[in-house]
Amino acid sequence: MKHAILPLTIVLFLMSCAWSPPDMVLSPGAPSEAGMDETILEAAVHMYEKAIEKDQVRSVVLLVARRGKIVLHEARGWKDKEQGIPIGKDAMFRMASNTKPVIATGISLLVEQGVLSYDDLVRKHIKSFDNYRAGGIQIHHLLTHTSGFRIEPIFFKPLIQKSPEHPNAPSLQIEVDRFGQVGAVEPPGTSYSYSNPGFNTLGALIEIGSGKSLEVFLKERVYTPLGMVDSYHHEVADKLDGKLDRMSAVYYRKDDGGWRVGWKPGAPPLYPFVRASGGMISTTMDYAAFCQMFLNGGIYNGKRILQDATVAKMISPHTASLCTSEQREQRDKYYGYGWSVSRKGVFSHGGSDGTQAWVDPSEELIVLAFTQSPGKHADRLAARLLKLVQAAIVE
Repeated sequence: MKHAILPLTIVLFLMSCAWSPPDMVLSPGAPSEAGMDETILEAAVHMYEKAIEKDQVRSVVLLVARRGKIVLHEARGWKDKEQGIPIGKDAMFRMASNTKPVIATGISLLVEQGVLSYDDLVRKHIKSFDNYRAGGIQIHHLLTHTSGFRIEPIFFKPLIQKSPEHPNAPSLQIEVDRFGQVGAVEPPGTSYSYSNPGFNTLGALIEIGSGKSLEVFLKERVYTPLGMVDSYHHEVADKLDGKLDRMSAVYYRKDDGGWRVGWKPGAPPLYPFVRASGGMISTTMDYAAFCQMFLNGGIYNGKRILQDATVAKMISPHTASLCTSEQREQRDKYYGYGWSVSRKGVFSHGGSDGTQAWVDPSEELIVLAFTQSPGKHADRLAARLLKLVQAAIVE
């Protein structure tokens, strides 16, 4: 089945994958080693320092890597402003929707294993989808947000509680069953609409296909092989190996322009089970390793995570096929499998709690800006950061 129209940049990257890209392992390096201007990178840090002074954002951890060299890794601001606790480079962040590329990777691992297929109808694996409303939804549709779902909440409320009928409640799979009963509003594969319930359904498919809990599967198949020792899925002390104090308070804007604390380390998690639309906890170093694996064509530090052809498929702009040629000329971003993909082949994702990640295969570049004070200022700063980093490339 034809799922996408590939731009030239992606075609070239696919060709490069066939030639086995070098297995770049991230290590510290001077900007000059990576063909970058140190002064411009320093200007990017200064930009965030000024924003923190003005209380436009409360903190940031920045990481820039090119050609396998980490040329910038700096922390500025506050992990807890009220208590005067500064943030460190090893801070652990609530990643929100930056979880989605990891979930898409989990699905792709099971596709490579032959347990799932991108073209599988979800009803093949989840019985509640076997009806006229949800029966036409494929795994491909969930990955690309083209399922036809128009379910607004992450999960329906109230969650189903433990009972003789549901002894394992509340759980991801039980809540996903409810999505199948509602089904699609639009014909699957005909329109794009960003869907958290769609990605939670993918999480349930990972559990069903692997026979393991989502967090165990991801730890075994993604985090441990990549050396992502600070990546988790539940912000409670006994799930974080004693690292709760490395998490930051999450700040949200109030109507009067000030800040309110939306979550603090030690507060209950948003949901009592691991979900797939968000919920990942990670650091800039861990997430950079995950991104570098994609730049390397699916391998990192000698460990093959994904096949190179799978990587190319995941970072292809699948939703471009829904657009006319005229629309494609006017639009810059589409959706792949878990990644947003630009016409120039830069793949990226953001999270609603303030994390942003970009990966540019043509420049062998990773740019991360992680904060826990999201909002319009954080978005503008991140956009400016990307432009500054791109301007810093001199060779």
